[in-house]
Amino acid sequence: MTSTARFLRALDQAVAQGPFEPTWESLTGYQVPDWFRDAKFGVFVHWGPYSVPAFGSEWYSRNMYQPGMPEFEHHRSVYGPQNEFGYKDFIPKLTGENFDPDDWAALFRQAGAQYVVPVAEHHDGFAMYDSTLNPWNAAAMGPQRDVIGQLADAVRARSMVFGLSSHRAEHWWFMNGGMGFDSDVRAGRHADLYGPAQPQELPASPQFIEDWLARTAELIERYQPQLVYFDWWIHQPVFKPHLPRLAAFYYNSATAWQRGAVLAYKHDAFVPGTAVYDVERGASALLRADPWQTDTAVSRSSWGYVEDHDYKSSTELLTVLVDTVSKNGCLLLNVGPRADGTIAEPEAQLLREIGAWLAVNGEAIYASRPWIVYGEGPARVTEGQFTENASPAYGPADLRFTTRDDHLYVIALGAAEDGRIHVRSLARDLTLYTRRISTVHLLGHPEPLEYEHNAHALTVRLPEQAPTGPMPVLRITPAAP
Repeated sequence: MTSTARFLRALDQAVAQGPFEPTWESLTGYQVPDWFRDAKFGVFVHWGPYSVPAFGSEWYSRNMYQPGMPEFEHHRSVYGPQNEFGYKDFIPKLTGENFDPDDWAALFRQAGAQYVVPVAEHHDGFAMYDSTLNPWNAAAMGPQRDVIGQLADAVRARSMVFGLSSHRAEHWWFMNGGMGFDSDVRAGRHADLYGPAQPQELPASPQFIEDWLARTAELIERYQPQLVYFDWWIHQPVFKPHLPRLAAFYYNSATAWQRGAVLAYKHDAFVPGTAVYDVERGASALLRADPWQTDTAVSRSSWGYVEDHDYKSSTELLTVLVDTVSKNGCLLLNVGPRADGTIAEPEAQLLREIGAWLAVNGEAIYASRPWIVYGEGPARVTEGQFTENASPAYGPADLRFTTRDDHLYVIALGAAEDGRIHVRSLARDLTLYTRRISTVHLLGHPEPLEYEHNAHALTVRLPEQAPTGPMPVLRITPAAP
């Protein structure tokens, strides 16, 4: 029996054992686990051979074979023609000599992350794990370490949840630019790395889909991830009939592990309610009834490491976190380590700044639930994927709400200009908040605050001496019934 056949057999055995059957009807019985509903913040990691050239983006593996792209010309000028130095030749340079999974996990924990999701395989066909199905893997070459397995151990040792990401589906076509000219892709000697390199318009073959299913089953069986994130191409019609089978396998496996599991998907790949919807580099304009996720990066320019990153600020990233949580979502925030396995200091510093804010204000985020409305204020986000560049400028009137236990939290997305926070959603003439207020606290400040509650708003005076930072958080405690 081939390795592919073995994993497909194991997949079908898990499906047969239940409780989920490979039908959309059965999968609607899925419940998002509490760990995900409580976590709110995770770290995504893109690390692979594309980190070696550190140019353009993590799509270097494709764009270096696309005439007219900056990566194509950069590659020729720095490394030579693609028939002499191809993408495969970056793998020995992915040395990872400074990769320390414990250091990574410690940084992610300091950032306040509750789950960690490294990319197990990007579109480039190189596996960052010890694979029996893919000879081009990090345990056999490059770092010569099971990156995914070692990071899983380190993450779990820090009491975080471990997940992983597979972008394998896009490998059907990802390297097809190399078929159009004299390159090592067209030579065919390394097809097990470069993949079919078929036209993107051509549906994936049954053999490719079986291989994709087997590789996904191998990842799930070997590493028992509690979150599996798929990139966008599995929404193609040729993949869809196979998704209930895969989901039943994963959910049944997680049931046997006694661990709650999350499948994160984009577009319309899954039927709503059978997995967790993900919005890439975007937002939700409304409060969603079901838990969801947005994934974005510390950089505007790339997910993998490049030398000319356009980094966001920690305040910008925190506004994304708060807006997302107020609408029943979680934020998965990406960093991209260098080829040697180190995380660049600007990225590490952004994570530490997020962690410092969460250390004071995390009670308004972790294990919170949405309120009746997500917030108030004039700023409006644009709905959908790849809309983050249209993010609004938040001011002192832009507030977001969360709840936990008996408390209501008010998070200001902009610093108060007059030393006061005006919460119009809590006006006495509205029925959104019908309870009497006992106390109002500023998180990180020990004493109750002065406030005025009238027909127009709840107005809270911030203390003059308390360092509130750019996003102060109020805790409103109701009076006993």
